[in-house]
Amino acid sequence: MLPGMRQRVAVRVGQHYAQGDVVVPTFVVNGRKPGPVMFVAAAIHGDEINGVEIVRRLLRLSAMKRLRGALIAIPVVNIYGFAMQTRYLPDRRDLNRSFPGSATGSLAARLADTFMCEIARHCTHGIDLHTAAVHRTNLPQIRACLDEPETERLAHAFGAPVILNADVRDGSLRQAVLEEKIPMLLYEAGEALRFDEVSIKAGVRGVVSVMRAIDMLPAIESKRPPIRPLVARSSQWVRAPSGGLLYNGVGLGARVAKGDTLVTIVDPLQQTEARVESPVAGIVIGRTQLPLLNEGDALYHLALFDQTAKAARRVEAFQAAYDPDDTLND
Repeated sequence: MLPGMRQRVAVRVGQHYAQGDVVVPTFVVNGRKPGPVMFVAAAIHGDEINGVEIVRRLLRLSAMKRLRGALIAIPVVNIYGFAMQTRYLPDRRDLNRSFPGSATGSLAARLADTFMCEIARHCTHGIDLHTAAVHRTNLPQIRACLDEPETERLAHAFGAPVILNADVRDGSLRQAVLEEKIPMLLYEAGEALRFDEVSIKAGVRGVVSVMRAIDMLPAIESKRPPIRPLVARSSQWVRAPSGGLLYNGVGLGARVAKGDTLVTIVDPLQQTEARVESPVAGIVIGRTQLPLLNEGDALYHLALFDQTAKAARRVEAFQAAYDPDDTLND
C-alpha cells in the first residue's frame, strides 16, 4: 500500500460447508509518514459487540488523515460466533483460549494462527476490545501486564477509571502477543449482545489516546480533564451463597466497605430473604445482570485498592465525564 491509502482486506480464515471461503474483513489505514503499527481487534468472543462499534467509529474519525504508521482494524475476529450471536466457534471452543494456534489444528486453532501470522506479528502494539460475558456487565477497565514499562504507560494513557494488573490466561491473545514482546491492552466494558454508549465512547477515546501516546496521532489539548486511572492491587468475585431471585443490588462503580450489603437474595418458594455482604472493601467493576440465581453463581466483581476512597472519586469523575445524557452533545 502507498502512504496515505486505506484498504479493506479479506483475510481468509476457513471454509464453510455451505458458503465457501470464510473471510474476516480487515481495514488497513496507512499513514503518510512512517510510525508504529497497531492492531485494534474486536469480537474475539462473537457476542461481545461493543468493540465492533468502537472500531467502526474509530475508522470514521477525521483524525485518521493525520495518521503516522499504520492502523490495522479488525471489527469482528470471530466471524463465526458473531453471525450466530454466541461467544464460541462452531467447534464449541473459546477462541481466546486457542492462541497462538496451529495451521493444522482445530478450527479455533487455525483462526488463532491466522490472526497471529497475518496481523499480530506485523504490529508493534495492540488493543483487544471485550465486554463481560453474557448476563454480566463490566465497568470500563483496562487489563494488562504492568511489569512491562511500555504496557504500563499505555494502560494509563487509555484513560479508563480502573486498571487491573492481571495475569495472562493460557491460550489468550494477550499471552500470545506478550510472548512476541508486543505491548497490548485489553479493554473490558459493558455486556455481551448489548451496545453501551458510555463504554463505546470511552473506548474510542481510549484507543485514540493510546495512538497519541505512541505518536501515531498528533497530541492535542483536550477539552475534558484527563481521567487518571488507579491500579487495583487485586480483585475478587463474590458468589451466590444460595439460589433465588436478586433484588436491590448495588450498581457498577459503587464503593463498598467490608460488611456492606451487596444484594438481597429472595427465595420465592420458601419466602425467605438473605443479605449478601461484601467480604472486602472495594469498587464494583463487574456484576451479574440476571436476577435468577443458582447457588455459586458469580454476583459481583470487586477491585481492591490501597486507597478505596480515592478510587471511588476517580470512578465518579469518569461516570460524570461520560454521562449518557451528554453523549449526543459531545
